[in-house]
Formats: sequence, structure tokens, C-alpha cells
Amino acid sequence: MNKPEKKGLVPELRFPEFLGEWDKKVLEQVAEYENGKAHEQDIDDQGRYIVVNSKFISTEGEVKKFSNIGNLLANEDDILMVLSDIPNGRAIAKCFYVDKDNTYTVNQRVCKLTTKNIVSEMLFFILDRNAYFLAFDDGVKQTNLKKGNVLNFPILLPKDVAEQQKIADCLTAIDDLITAQTQKLDTLKTHKKGLMQQLFPAEGETLPKLRFPEFRDEGEWNTKALGKLIKINSGKGFKASEYSTDGIRLLQIENVGYSSVKWTENTIYLPKSYTLEYPGLVLCEGDIVLALNRPVTNNELKIARLRQLDEPSLLYQRVGKLELLSEAIVDDFVFHMSQWFIRDFVIKQSIGSDQPFISVKTLYAQEITIPSPPEQQKIADCLASLDALITAQAEKIDTLKTHKKGLMQQLFPTPEANG
Repeated sequence: MNKPEKKGLVPELRFPEFLGEWDKKVLEQVAEYENGKAHEQDIDDQGRYIVVNSKFISTEGEVKKFSNIGNLLANEDDILMVLSDIPNGRAIAKCFYVDKDNTYTVNQRVCKLTTKNIVSEMLFFILDRNAYFLAFDDGVKQTNLKKGNVLNFPILLPKDVAEQQKIADCLTAIDDLITAQTQKLDTLKTHKKGLMQQLFPAEGETLPKLRFPEFRDEGEWNTKALGKLIKINSGKGFKASEYSTDGIRLLQIENVGYSSVKWTENTIYLPKSYTLEYPGLVLCEGDIVLALNRPVTNNELKIARLRQLDEPSLLYQRVGKLELLSEAIVDDFVFHMSQWFIRDFVIKQSIGSDQPFISVKTLYAQEITIPSPPEQQKIADCLASLDALITAQAEKIDTLKTHKKGLMQQLFPTPEANG
């Protein structure tokens, strides 16, 4: 690919065989719009069609509902977009590309876009979580994209359909690579889950199925109430008027990832003086934090251990910091044990609840079996080595996603950049 001289509406990076300016249009000129229909009364686990709702799209198809009624069937090459989400949600304007006919039916709060005179795959890449749509989210109220908001979306297109297809093929190839690497990550996580099932005793038992040779003669694990071993200290709510442009980072529930802390461009800061005012809320390397509200997503517990690059930070409300109360428990073991034990506790407690919240009092009363501290450390070291592989694989995927984002910025021109 070449970097063409910037003249008019042309991208920074372009395939060498294509010349000329791009066209400026609005979405209404290249796609037909239709709102999804309600299917809530027609849900059937044995249904013929997959109901495409916001949850299906936001989870990349992992969470599915079915129906035998196709109130709005999607066709191959249609693009389905989420129209409604909570403030600062990650589903608004997220898109799903329909890969076959007679498979999907479109639910309400999702729209169906049927393309005309444009390569559908390229339009999908342009629309998916585009900044134009994200700007409708004010961070306070529920975001609801209207038909006019969608159809008035400004779009720049190469005149040559062959160039559109070339761009789509390039980005699809990157997506395929991301998918392949994601499958490797899922395989590692599945292996870890299976290993943990063998390294920790099953419910009601006091011996694991798999034990390191040097500990096989130590006998059964000890049973203790969790509240005798650990304490969960909650954070504090701060007012928006206290926020600053720099200082110390505020660790909120959205910053608690799976095993590690994740900071975003929306990270909030408080004045550095708050470390002196609230010493009990200061987080340092090695601290273990747990999401107290909606702690399990994608069947994984949102628990993280701070790295050096995460310190210092301050603990916010709805996030808990784990404190050890006994020398009978090792912090490394607590971190890995929680991913198994607390996750299962939350899942059992949240049956029938849409927004589960960890009841600390109930959690403390749960009994857990633990081995001696040396065996705890051995188990923790084993799982930590697997976590290192998982982290490396996740970073590889993040790098690919960053590369794709940067490439898209160069493959598509903007009116602002080109005058």
C-alpha cells in the first residue's frame, strides 16, 4: 500500500492501483433501515431462529436466545446495530454482520441495515462502534439512537467497488487472525479451568483429584469459614466535583478485569493529597481487588491483582480489597482460590437476579477447604505460570486490535483531515 499525496477526500494509506477522490454520502443513500421487532413473548429454547438482541451482539454471539417466530428475519450481508444502551455502555452502535439467510431474527432496540450500491463488509467495519454514534451517549441518560441519527451518518466511500472490496478483505483478514488468536486464548482458559477443578477439592470433599507428589502424604485439607481467613474492605464514593485532571487514579469497578487491572482513556483522577486523607483506600502492588457488583461476567470472576504500573491508586465504592486475617492462608493462593470459590458462590447466589451483588456477610459464612501454606504456594505458583501464558496471549490480541484500529484510521479519510 502507498501513502498518497493528500488532495481532497483520499485516505492516508491506499492500495496503489486505486486513484481519485472518495465520495461523501450519508448512510440513507447506501442502506435501507428497519427497526427490530419484539420477540420476548416468543422465546423458545428449541427455536429455529437466533434472536439478535443487544446482549447477543455485545457478547459476540455467546449469549443466545431462540424463537420459532421470525418477526424480522435478517438476510445474508445485512448489518444489525444496537440502538439502545446504558450510559457509558459498550453495546451502543456495536454491529453484527449476518453471514447466512434464514438464521437470525432481529429484536427490538436493534436495527437492520440492508445495503445498496456498497460492499456490505466495508460498511460493517465503518459503522461498528463508530465515534459518530458514541457521541450520542452523554454518560448520564440511557442512550437511544433514532432512525434519523442512523440514516444521517456521514460516510466517505471510494467510487470503485473493487477498492471497497479490497479494504473489506484486508480488514477481514485481520479479524480472522484476531479470531484465531482468541481461540488460542480460550483454549488456555479452558485448560486452566480444568486444572483448577482437579487442584481444588470438589464441594463436600476434602482432597483434590490432583496433588503434587511431595504433599500426597499430608492428609486431608482443613475446613474453615472464609470469614476467618479473609476480610473484604469496600471503597468509598467520591463526588464528581472532587475529580481532577491528574493526580492519583481512582480504581472503579470497570477497571477490575479478569486477573489484572485495566485502565482506559476514561480513567478518573483525584488530587494526590487524597493519599494522605484516605490512607486506608490506597492500593499498592500485590493488592487483590474484587468487583462487588456484577462480579461475574462471561462466566469469569472480576478479580485482579495490582501490578507495579497500577500503583498508587484509590479504591472506589463497589470494589473490595481483600485483606488476610490468618497466617494459615497465603495471598497468592487466595487470589487463585477466589477465582474458583467466589465465582461459584456468586453464580449460585445470583440465580434469578439480573444484577448480582456480593453479600459479604453470606460469603464470610461459607466454608472452604485449604491445605498447608507450602502446598498453597505450590498450587499458586502452578496457576501463576499458566496465567502468564494467558496474559501474553491476551496482550497479543490487544496488539492486533490496536494495529487494526490504527490501520482503519489510515484506510478511511476524514473530512477534517482532508479539508
